[in-house]
Amino acid sequence: METRRLVLLMIFSLSLIMLWDNYQASIGKPTLFGLSTGSQTSNKGEVAKQSEGSNTANDLPQAAAPAGTASVPADPNAIVASATETAPAAQTITVKTDVLELQFSSQGAQLISSKLLDHPAAENPELPVQLFEQTTNRTYVGQAGLVGVPDAPNHRTLFDLVSGSTEFAPGQDQLKLVFKATSGGVENTATYTIFKNRYDIDLVITARNVGTEPVSPSAYVQITRDGNPLESDSSLYATFTGPAVYTPEKKYQKIQFEDIADRSAEYVKTADSGWLAMIQHYFVSAIIGQDGPRENYTRQVDSNLYSIGLVSSLGNLAPEQSATYTAKLYTGPQDQGVLEALSPGLDLVVDYGWLTVIAQPIYWLLEKIHGFVGNWGWAIVVLTILIKLVFFPLSAASYKSMAKMRKVGPRMQKLKEQYGDDKMGFQRAMMEMYKREKINPLGGCMPILVQIPVFISLYWVLLASVEMRNAPWLGWVTDLAAPDPFYILPVIMAVTMFIQTKLNPTPPDPVQAKIMMVMPLVFSVMFIFFPAGLVLYWVVNNILSIAQQWVITRQIESAPATAR
Repeated sequence: METRRLVLLMIFSLSLIMLWDNYQASIGKPTLFGLSTGSQTSNKGEVAKQSEGSNTANDLPQAAAPAGTASVPADPNAIVASATETAPAAQTITVKTDVLELQFSSQGAQLISSKLLDHPAAENPELPVQLFEQTTNRTYVGQAGLVGVPDAPNHRTLFDLVSGSTEFAPGQDQLKLVFKATSGGVENTATYTIFKNRYDIDLVITARNVGTEPVSPSAYVQITRDGNPLESDSSLYATFTGPAVYTPEKKYQKIQFEDIADRSAEYVKTADSGWLAMIQHYFVSAIIGQDGPRENYTRQVDSNLYSIGLVSSLGNLAPEQSATYTAKLYTGPQDQGVLEALSPGLDLVVDYGWLTVIAQPIYWLLEKIHGFVGNWGWAIVVLTILIKLVFFPLSAASYKSMAKMRKVGPRMQKLKEQYGDDKMGFQRAMMEMYKREKINPLGGCMPILVQIPVFISLYWVLLASVEMRNAPWLGWVTDLAAPDPFYILPVIMAVTMFIQTKLNPTPPDPVQAKIMMVMPLVFSVMFIFFPAGLVLYWVVNNILSIAQQWVITRQIESAPATAR
């Protein structure tokens, strides 16, 4: 009976988890075993909703649609950010740093390619991960320009590269590319500062009035991307791909491409600080604008093409007067330390879901341990030992209860035979024996229930932390973020679970006993698809639990029996 309750409690707990998981997914919030698949907003009543009203952002230039697609309807209120139509005379400028290979186009001074040299692509390890890209299959670019003045230079204007070396000289840690274009009585100078060992790029937009009348231009910076899924996306778990907005007031808000398309996206539209980003699994491109009034915007440029950006007024410029706007572009891995140093809240793109309060300390501790041991696999082993020590008193109490139940197993079988079909009498006798032996029949469930939030949090840490990507442990485990290629860890986990089952009280019901024996096999099959780092945690935890349970069981079984 006690085993039946244990099984029912486990089933009930798992059912609650699955119901909560489905509920979270249905409202567009993070699921238990994956990141958010929908937009995540807060205080919807206070967040400005995208509309067709007049504002500075709606002055962005009308652009032609990408080649091979339908034309964008002429709409004076539309923000459009085409990235693929380029003039025949456009140049491509390539700059290679220690960590990035960048390509800029003189058509609009756009950033059209960024390859992350230290991060192999999942689909082809011989090639680096590429974020910004402008090809027939992919549009993902960084753009900037001026609006507010008719025909002012923007991301569709042909710029000249007026200065800037494309190669680092010995001892040089940064270089500048300066693009310049003049039209509509305004000169636009876009200056990119590229750093040798960093993923962030400084951008300075300088507007100079070269006409004879005052003008009031605004500067905009945006990221334009198609909504295609990534080749590396897994069918076994969901990770968020799409735009995000952060402001100090409303914090982190994720936006679905579908919500941009149907104009239902909710986000903070006016702010004085914060950042905007385009997120995908492990990597991010972000815009960090200078502090001051700005408008955040999202728009569907064309079918399956979307932009997120900010626009800020440069004020009223008299003839020959200039004004500048500075921003920082980031295109690289979701390295929490680097992101947090760049801008407050930017590390939130590493999304641990609703258990962030547990996951963040786990990641912090794991990172500190890695600093000492130098290997993420061994860091997970040490972390598991520390977590086990924290839960040691609770586990000890539970294992004592289970050991006592195991010890009274023969007496329980005699009671069952004695009472036969008298189930009520058997229940009373069993509860009296539990009371006499000081046994908590549900005590064995506590370690499992308490560890579920830790288990899910660690799952998110291993799934979302780019540090685990391609991180080796031992010979056959070369990527802790991927499943064990030879299934060795899942098999070891099945063996350890089988040993734990043998140490537990034997269920009086033969059917229940068979179910308990099959469970290790079921769990091992399920864990085949989990990241190797997570299975490693569970294997080490099981081994430590077996040692603790075996010692306690020996102590209880060798103790004198309580008088009957």
